[in-house]
Amino acid sequence: MKIAFLTAGGIAPCLSASIGALIEHYNKVEPEAELFGYLNGYRGLLLGKKIDFPASVKENVDLLYRFGGSPIGNSRVKLTNVEDCIKHGYIQEGEAPLEVAAKQLVQDKVDILHTIGGDDTNTTAANLVEFLAKSGHNLTVVGLPKTVDNDIFPISQTLGAWTAAQQGAVFFENIANENTTSTRQLLIHEVMGRHCGWLTAATAQAYRNRLEKKEFLPELLIHKNRWDIDAIYIPELAIDFEQEVERLTKRMDEKDGVNIFLSEGAGIGTIVEEMEREGKEIPRDAFGHVRLDEMNPGQWFASQFSERLGAKKTLVQKSGYFARSAAPNEKDLTLIKQSAKFGAECALAGQNGVVGMDQEKEDKISLIDFNRIKGGKPFDTNMYWFTDFLNQIGQPLGD
Repeated sequence: MKIAFLTAGGIAPCLSASIGALIEHYNKVEPEAELFGYLNGYRGLLLGKKIDFPASVKENVDLLYRFGGSPIGNSRVKLTNVEDCIKHGYIQEGEAPLEVAAKQLVQDKVDILHTIGGDDTNTTAANLVEFLAKSGHNLTVVGLPKTVDNDIFPISQTLGAWTAAQQGAVFFENIANENTTSTRQLLIHEVMGRHCGWLTAATAQAYRNRLEKKEFLPELLIHKNRWDIDAIYIPELAIDFEQEVERLTKRMDEKDGVNIFLSEGAGIGTIVEEMEREGKEIPRDAFGHVRLDEMNPGQWFASQFSERLGAKKTLVQKSGYFARSAAPNEKDLTLIKQSAKFGAECALAGQNGVVGMDQEKEDKISLIDFNRIKGGKPFDTNMYWFTDFLNQIGQPLGD
């Protein structure tokens, strides 16, 4: 039996550990199986580049739990984007990426393919299953849901998201000390989250939980409120800038600084409209997504607030790469191992789909049909802990 692994999309604190957990289970139930990984996601599959997992890897799976990133590499390649695949040299003129990928899987005699990625990664896997089935080839594909955004329907908790929130909190705990370098300082913490504000909200919650455990020394101006969050902006909530300027000006006057947590996707529609009016090109990836890391939403928000709040210094810091590159925490690792074990069992039974905590089955770890997988799941802003958080910092819920 030949079992292949593929990781794709942006990295998250679960990729290395997911590979390790799958290997660990196959060591127990299919010790003679040949295991290998396609290098750099679908790019490696198209180019036929792979790496075997020798006995030394199978014997040291625990090491994979201690690393972030993916040992076999990632890439953002869309198999239905023919032009992009030709442009980057993954296929030749006249070739179809899906067909090239499918032929490679057949040539490599793959029985089971594990895809670890977001909605794009796993829906692409579904396309491969369908394409091969029409050609009379049976391939079993079982995916694991990876994204720090936690925005995949109908999965309640994606792998790596808890860790990313925890790490984002650690990041800002240090950055927040910058409030001592200037009077009237505006700190903007830009957090990943294209369409979904879950990570920003969860990072803010984790950060405030850490503040609760710290001791402060107000006699020497080390006040808790100086380190606390004053505003959180996420894609799901409309922002009344005039109202927020008035509210945050009072905060600036009271505590000599303002700390904002910002989802990178908040206000992106307005930013894109401005750029289009100015005739600027909108940077996009192979999937048509706006390249948020090149758009600098944090700087745009800084330009909206800095002067009007009377800030003498403005600092925008992004925790994205720091947070997403970490090794999984204990909570995530437990979920990763449970998901991998179930995923391997489904694969050996010849069942296709994505393993995840199914919202429609009371968050039970289940095999979810590829047709139900979809990205862009919004954060539920009516969660009690989030509305309580907004009340505590005095920010209106908005629409």
